Amino acid sequence: MSSQQYDVIVLGAGASGLMLAALAAARGRHVLILEKANKIGKKILMSGGGKCNFTNLYVEPENYISHNPHFVISALSRYSNWDFIGKVCEYDIEYEERKHGQLFTLNGAKEILKMLENECENTGRVDIKTNCEVKAVTAIEEYDFQISTVQGHFQCHSVVVATGGLSIPTLGGSGFGYELAKQFGHHVYPTRAGLVPFTFSDQFKEVTTRLSGNAINATLSNDLNSFNEALLFTHRGLSGPSSLQLSNYWDIGQSFHIDLLPSLDIANFLKNKKQSHPKALLRTLLNEHLPKNVTLEFQNLIWPDIAETPISNVSDEKLLQIANSIHAFEVKPSGTEGYRTAEVTLGGVDTSEVSSKTMESKKQKGLYFIGEVLDVTGHLGGFNFQWAWSSAYAASHYV
Repeated sequence: MSSQQYDVIVLGAGASGLMLAALAAARGRHVLILEKANKIGKKILMSGGGKCNFTNLYVEPENYISHNPHFVISALSRYSNWDFIGKVCEYDIEYEERKHGQLFTLNGAKEILKMLENECENTGRVDIKTNCEVKAVTAIEEYDFQISTVQGHFQCHSVVVATGGLSIPTLGGSGFGYELAKQFGHHVYPTRAGLVPFTFSDQFKEVTTRLSGNAINATLSNDLNSFNEALLFTHRGLSGPSSLQLSNYWDIGQSFHIDLLPSLDIANFLKNKKQSHPKALLRTLLNEHLPKNVTLEFQNLIWPDIAETPISNVSDEKLLQIANSIHAFEVKPSGTEGYRTAEVTLGGVDTSEVSSKTMESKKQKGLYFIGEVLDVTGHLGGFNFQWAWSSAYAASHYV
C-alpha cells in the first residue's frame, strides 16, 4: 500500500498538537494531525467547567513539577503567557481574571478551540484525520518515519508526540505516547493521577459524606507543599482547589494536615471568648467562622468529651490543644479518584533525554515530545495549558 507523504505528522489533536500544527504550517511545513477520538480538542472543551482556564497571569517555573525542574525554563521564556494572551486578544475572545491570576474565557472553551482550528486552516497546510488510531510508528531511515493507522499508511520527516497522558480516558487519554517513547529507547517515569480529588475508607469517609457539598477556605499541607484555597467535602472524600493542588505532592500511604481556619489565631480567639462569653459552648463560638454542620462534625472528632461544657470550665491547656488540632487536623486518604477525574498525569517521558530548546528526542532524530506526555506537570490554574502552548512553540521551529 502506498504512503502519503508529509513533512510533519502530529499524534494527537489536543492543545499542544493543534498549536504546533498551526505554527509549523505557518513556516511552510505540510502537516498531518492524527487523532484517535471522533473530535478534536475534547479536553479543551471540557476544561475549566467548559470555560477553559487557558493560562495564568503569573507563570513561573516553580509552578511545574518535574524530575528535571529546569527543563521548562527555556520554552516558557520563549513563548510566555503574554504571547498567548496576545493571540486570544487578536481573535477578540473575551476573558476574565479569577483569583490567583487564572484566566478563563467568558463565552466558552469552544472559542479557544475555534481559534486553534482557524490558525491551522489559515495556513492551508494542515490536514486533520479523526477516528484515526495509530497502530505503529517505524523509523525507516535516519530521517524518515512510516506511520501505520486504521486509515492507511503515512510517511514524514518529523513525528510529534502530542498524545497527552492517562487522565480522563473517556476524552481520549491513553498511554500510547509513553509506549512510543519506550520503543525508541526513552526512560519514562512512573505515572499517576494528578490534580485529582482524595478518597477515604476510614471513619473520615463518613464525615465527608455527611458534609458533602460544603466548602470552606482551608490550608492543606504536607512536608512538600501547602495550598490555601477552597476545600470541598464530597460523598467520596475531599475535592476543591486545595485538594487538587496537594494531590500532585501526595502519594499512597501518606497523610496530610488540614488547617480549618487558616486566617484565625484560634488559641487567641478562644482565650478572649473565655473572658467575654464564659458560658458559651465551643461549637457556638466557632460557628462564627465555620458552617454549623462542619463545626459539629469536627467537634465529634476533636472535643467530644467537652462538647456540652461552657468554655469557662475548659482549661487553657485543653483549649490550646483543641486550637492546634483545628489548625492541623491530620487525615490519611486511602487513595484518589484516579485517572477517571484527574486533570493531569504526573510522571512521563524523562526530559533529560529531550532537548529543552527543540523538544526533540536525544535518542531518535526527528522525534519530538510536547505537552503532557513529558514529565512536566503544572499546578492548577492554567499552567498545564501554558506548557502546551510553550512546548509546542519551541518544537514548531525545528520540526
